[in-house]
Amino acid sequence: MKQRREIQMIYGTGNPAKLLAMKRWLDPLPVSLIGLKEAENRLGKKAPLIEETGNNPLENARLKARAYYDCFKEPVFSCDSGLYLWNYETKQMLPEELQPGVCVRGRGEHRYTDEELLAYYAGLVKQYGPIMGRYQNAISMVVSEDQYFESEDESLWGEAFLLTDIPHGKRIPGFPIDSISMEIESGSYYYDLKGDLQDKVAARDGFQKFIENIVNTTVFSR
Repeated sequence: MKQRREIQMIYGTGNPAKLLAMKRWLDPLPVSLIGLKEAENRLGKKAPLIEETGNNPLENARLKARAYYDCFKEPVFSCDSGLYLWNYETKQMLPEELQPGVCVRGRGEHRYTDEELLAYYAGLVKQYGPIMGRYQNAISMVVSEDQYFESEDESLWGEAFLLTDIPHGKRIPGFPIDSISMEIESGSYYYDLKGDLQDKVAARDGFQKFIENIVNTTVFSR
């Protein structure tokens, strides 16, 4: 597919780690991906600050994608996630008040830093024992005023994983929970798995397929 002209898209995120991960996932596609900071520099516009008031990942992804498109008038997509937790041994969901959902970094005005977030979730493991988590992801893309696409299909959800209270030595800014995430089958930290197995928890294939379908079936393919 690389022989086709590359299509520039804006990924509506200011998180460098998320941008790098998405670039890696979409590498097989004819897509040139930039984040919000580069879009601001190229287009001379300031991305709006968006209050994520949605009740679920899709509503938040939709809010962001539409606002960024209204600002830049360029094809843009945004993603959002909700994290849901179970007791690994009993398979019972943790109490509702402890379910992060779309508020992974906390509710109210205060938002956890990476270190605070790491300490909080490790503390849950110490309190409740082995915890199984799963990210439910959604994506919304606006190509033009009358072309937009979105999905919260399970193909975008990551696989279930274990949380531990002992962090891995590796840390990536913006992804603190990854350092306490382990594959259920092997009991190994994702950071210790070979190749791109780390991406399974993030549903790389689902996001790649979503973008590929848009590239092949919209104005991009003409």
